[in-house]
Amino acid sequence: MPITPFHFGPGAALHTLAPRQVSFLAFCAANVVIDVESLYNLVHHREPVHAFLHTYVGATLVWLGLAVLFWLACRLQAVASRTRLTLRAVALGALLGAYSHVLLDSVMHRDIQPLMPFAAGNPLQGLISLQALHWSCLASALFALLWMGVRGRWSSGSR
Repeated sequence: MPITPFHFGPGAALHTLAPRQVSFLAFCAANVVIDVESLYNLVHHREPVHAFLHTYVGATLVWLGLAVLFWLACRLQAVASRTRLTLRAVALGALLGAYSHVLLDSVMHRDIQPLMPFAAGNPLQGLISLQALHWSCLASALFALLWMGVRGRWSSGSR
């Protein structure tokens, strides 16, 4: 995939760089929704494992669906009064999560056709090694953790 948690590293990095603009929760939700399709296909022995939601058209629907669900939830007073998230941050987090998921998985999996229905094939497959892909995801997670630690120390006044 790389398995869904690997996708969270880039999202954590994006969120730490722009915490008010990018919802990490929405980023993660988009990744999980996309991989639910793959899990279903694996369990039911369906090919390709990475199907419609692993295309940019499918990812666009996931992004829009999450944004609409958040918008609808915020129309409920109980939800609106308890959240500090904005529709813009959720929409951007879901967009970045969905599209980065397709991008990262396109590098790794042969069965993805990210540009369908407009073009067949996967021009990104094998662009970088799997090891480099996994390490970059882990490095982005480590960056996020370090940056949060630095920012926390700085904002608390201790140096």
